[in-house]
Amino acid sequence: MTEIYIPSCIRPIDTDGLNKLGEAGKANPNAIKTLKSKTVLEGQFKNFNYVRDLEPVVVDEPPVLLGEDTAPNPSEMALLSLGSCLSVGVQANATQRGIPLTKLEVHLEGDINITAVWGTGDIDPNKKLGVTDVRATFVIESPGASKETLEELVAHAMKWSPVANTYLNAVNMSGKLA
Repeated sequence: MTEIYIPSCIRPIDTDGLNKLGEAGKANPNAIKTLKSKTVLEGQFKNFNYVRDLEPVVVDEPPVLLGEDTAPNPSEMALLSLGSCLSVGVQANATQRGIPLTKLEVHLEGDINITAVWGTGDIDPNKKLGVTDVRATFVIESPGASKETLEELVAHAMKWSPVANTYLNAVNMSGKLA
């Protein structure tokens, strides 16, 4: 297993920049941004995923799902995205409220039925696909902050996280051949 990264301190975010982002959101509450990505299959189940001008993010499957085990699988990536989004939400709101954080970890577990095997296994039309349950545990340390204050930060992040809301709300989706 890979060694877990533990920062010696949490780097702060730009409070003025955060306030400007918040004000921009209030000034234009109906603004929609379109996110874009490109996925290129290398082979087997290993994909290279491109966002903006960043290096590709590799996604693979474990050997039990016929992959090479070189990277997280798509469902794990969704959990990673959720954890990062929740972390960002806690940090942003702690910053806005003047609550210094010395430690922030989000531990996630997600339950998923994989027996449909991408539509090649048990394809009962009544089967519920996707992640059915997610459990988040937050480890937060902040000198002087009460447990109630930290619980409020968690609840606020859970409510306003775009990725959490993607899990919680139905999303319009379409697919077509180019």
